Amino acid sequence: MKDAEPVEPTTSESRTSGPVGGDVLPPTTAEIADELFQRLPDPAARDELVLLFRPLSRYLARRFAGRGEPVEDLEQVASIALIKAVDRFDRGREVKFSTYATVTIVGELKRHFRDKGWALNVPRRVKELSLQVERAVSELNQTLGHSPTVKEIADYTGSTEEEVVEGIEAMHAYSTTPLDAPTDEDKSSPLARLTVQDDSMEVLESWVSVKSALKTLPERERRILHLRFFKGMTQTQIAEELGISQMHVSRLLSTTLRKVRDRLGPMGSPSANLDEDNA
Repeated sequence: MKDAEPVEPTTSESRTSGPVGGDVLPPTTAEIADELFQRLPDPAARDELVLLFRPLSRYLARRFAGRGEPVEDLEQVASIALIKAVDRFDRGREVKFSTYATVTIVGELKRHFRDKGWALNVPRRVKELSLQVERAVSELNQTLGHSPTVKEIADYTGSTEEEVVEGIEAMHAYSTTPLDAPTDEDKSSPLARLTVQDDSMEVLESWVSVKSALKTLPERERRILHLRFFKGMTQTQIAEELGISQMHVSRLLSTTLRKVRDRLGPMGSPSANLDEDNA
């Protein structure tokens, strides 16, 4: 984002054209501000200055909206920065107050994003690098007419390509997605997917518990168990795979599972997931 240009507050007194019909127009905002600054440190004059330039602070705050921070928080940061600008402004310097206030407010808003707007703890150097890369990408998009490459960004910012990559990666640390927020077409959240029961884990636990018994089985019986419980094939599909009848497969499965149970002895029987009656 480019730095905001100084903007004069919009007020009914901001007209600068000459007299009309013999009437003298009200003073401009700059003239009102100059008069109020002459009255400082009068608290009432200070309050009037803040009120006079509040539209400017709100305008600048909203230019930073849409970057993960509530607009109300940004307006509060901008308002505090405006008060600081009023207190620190030196009328002896040939600078318009609106210009000075704009620089002060934008600086405070950037500092707010740098220090408090990140969801993860990132070193200040990386934060500043990330903001620099983001600004360069926006400006190069306009000047080049296409998304800039890492090398183009590096040349534009005077950084190395490694630093640009680091800055791009840091952008992902600025905001995070809650685990319970929907993220895909079926509106399911990562948390919901994590808490779904995974039947394959139960199968794996069952196989681990009977590992020693399976090692004693003949090759064909081990293969049948693998096709049935790991590949999820039906008895008919296994029969076609092995070139035998479906009834033969059924008998082999029953016999093999009984052998496994018998060899487990006092350790117990396999889980229901390895029971052909429940498969």
